Parts: sequence; C-alpha cells; structure tokens
Amino acid sequence: MNNSATQQDRIRKMIFASVYPLYLNKVEKKSRSKKELDQVICWLTGFDEKQLQQMINERASFEAFFNQASLHPNAYRITGVICGYRVEEIEDPLTQKVRYLDKLVDELAKGKVMENILRGS
Repeated sequence: MNNSATQQDRIRKMIFASVYPLYLNKVEKKSRSKKELDQVICWLTGFDEKQLQQMINERASFEAFFNQASLHPNAYRITGVICGYRVEEIEDPLTQKVRYLDKLVDELAKGKVMENILRGS
C-alpha cells in the first residue's frame, strides 16, 4: 500500500463527516439502512449512537475519530481486500483502522449477514 507520509497525512486529515454520507449512500443503494451502518461503525469504534453523531457534528478528522475510539477486540478478524490491499497487511495503524471501516461498509453493502459482519460478536 502507498505508505508515503503524504498518503498517511491525507488520511489523518480527512473529515469523517464528509465520508459518512458516502458510506450511507453506498449501503442504502443496496437496501441496507442507516441504523445498520451506525451499528457497524459503533461495533468497530466502541461509540454509542450519541458519540457517533457528536463526531459527525464536530467534523472530526479520521485521526481524531479513531483516537477517541476503542477498537473492538475482534477487529483483527477483519480480513480481505479493500482498495486492492489486504487489510491485515496494512502497516500504518490509522490507515488500517480506516480500511477496517471501509471493509465493514463493503460487507454491509454486499448483503452479508450482520452477525458475520460483526465477526460473531
């Protein structure tokens, strides 16, 4: 994966609130709901719905978003390819967390069963 300082800096500064509508649009196109999207995000981050909305309202960067998150203990079980890279092989911790989230959103949009998306927990 492009682990250049420029790429990592771009990810760190990206605003979660600007990406969230894209996630929502992606899952709604496939007949999934905002509630399901929020459930997936909250599972990964440990946020409750109020905290998630606060991060959106604050326009937190991905860096701030994941700095305040408590990554789920089973997040390491998120494997596979996203954006052409194996998520389990991404070296930069923040980039890996963002790609974990991307992978979960993809799985939701592809119609996977919620129990499988949440890694059985």
